[in-house]
Amino acid sequence: MKKKTPPLSHRPPVVVVVGHIDHGKSTLLDYIRKTSVTETEAGGITQKISAYEVKHRRLPDNKAGENGIEETITFLDTPGHAAFSSIRERSILIADLAVVVISAEEGVKAQTLEALGAVTNAGLPYIIAINKIDRPNTNVDRIKQSLTENSILVEGYGGTIPCLPISAKTGEGIPELLELILLMADLLELTTDPNVPATGFVLEATKHPQVGIVTTLIIKNGYLRLGDFLIVGNLVGRIKKLENFQNKNISTLEASSPAVVIGLPEIPPAGAPFTTTNDKKTAEASAHQSAEGKASNITGQLTVAEGVVMLPLILKADNQGSLEAVKKEVEKLNTETMNFSIIYSAVGQIIENDVKLGVGTRPAIIIGFNTRVDRNVVEIAEKYGIVIKTFNIIYHLCEWLAEEIIHQTPVAEVEKTIGEIRVLKIFSHEKNRQIIGASVTQGLVAPRYRVRITRRGTPLGEGEITEIKQQKSSVKRVKIGDQFGALVESKIVIAPGDVLLIFTREKH
Repeated sequence: MKKKTPPLSHRPPVVVVVGHIDHGKSTLLDYIRKTSVTETEAGGITQKISAYEVKHRRLPDNKAGENGIEETITFLDTPGHAAFSSIRERSILIADLAVVVISAEEGVKAQTLEALGAVTNAGLPYIIAINKIDRPNTNVDRIKQSLTENSILVEGYGGTIPCLPISAKTGEGIPELLELILLMADLLELTTDPNVPATGFVLEATKHPQVGIVTTLIIKNGYLRLGDFLIVGNLVGRIKKLENFQNKNISTLEASSPAVVIGLPEIPPAGAPFTTTNDKKTAEASAHQSAEGKASNITGQLTVAEGVVMLPLILKADNQGSLEAVKKEVEKLNTETMNFSIIYSAVGQIIENDVKLGVGTRPAIIIGFNTRVDRNVVEIAEKYGIVIKTFNIIYHLCEWLAEEIIHQTPVAEVEKTIGEIRVLKIFSHEKNRQIIGASVTQGLVAPRYRVRITRRGTPLGEGEITEIKQQKSSVKRVKIGDQFGALVESKIVIAPGDVLLIFTREKH
């Protein structure tokens, strides 16, 4: 008799919210979080993660007096800054559907079109939320027309893309938005098999100073259990601690849930798929066969391209996503004459070993983003001439590095010969000071000019004319054909017959 296949279960939708940085994406997510997430006591890790679940009660049709059914939606919270585009794109690939937020005041911007392009390229269903309708002088129809001009056809304007006016500030339209998300999820028929080990994606990962590697997962199928073996590429580790998005200790989590786990030996790459098993041998075999390979954070020794000065840099950040974004911004700052060379990058706080890695002929700059550095590490860095800077805002980090690369870019100096003299006699010589008699053979001579001392055409070294005299009186300059006396400061011992080239160096 053929074995019966267990029925699949419905799973909640995973939703990513994208849009221009100033159009209210964060305000929308904050409003939904505050009004739809039940507060609970935090567990052991107590860190904010970039995913959370909300509850929305769906009222049955024509039955307003009934309580309805409470359903779950998982939201992915992505940074709005352009530097974090790779995080947004990764979240789009993980999500089931998207909400694209557009300001009713500002309309469609370049970043809006970028987000729409990423969503459509991924084949992700999406809803357009026109935000800030509480503001005066907003025109929703104008936004819809602008979308049409950019080949985005919403409902009522020749297309089928759902479009809702909302206010993330007052909450107007938010219940309707959540209802529409669940309606679209129904059409997608999202399912999970509750009888198989969990699979899904790594959302982010960081190194916690007390508990070790903390990894945030999004489960897309199956059940995740405390004690399971987690496999990400060639990494494998037993799940020693499992928490939900509210940092509450838990033993199992089902599909579409964000999960915070401790157990991997190293930080996994963000966006990587994961699998689980309850068998150690199976986990180790799977990790061994993985084509991922162990990736090193050491990017190699400092190299110098022809005509380009390389400035060594060490990057530390709170998680893989932040580290990825900072690297991307650093690459944009490179110039034709100076580049940043990232010699080491990792997740975690700045430690003494980072300082040791930065010691060299040209000391590295250590940059921390959303991470700590102990005072004793700063003191050690000062001894080696290494600068440590920490930032919480990526704009400020980029501004500081842009100024630093200008400050450290070598100034090109052009040397210009303005005269030539022949030494006739040496009157005195004391340490590095010599009084000479000479005649001008080319150009002119004046005090405080540099000289290059040559003997029979061979350069011997440099010096400086500090004073010139004629007829025992100091003069400001002498011209071709004149004879004069001069005080020259130089470590080179000058002899009669030497030729001194008078030159200047101009910065360009």
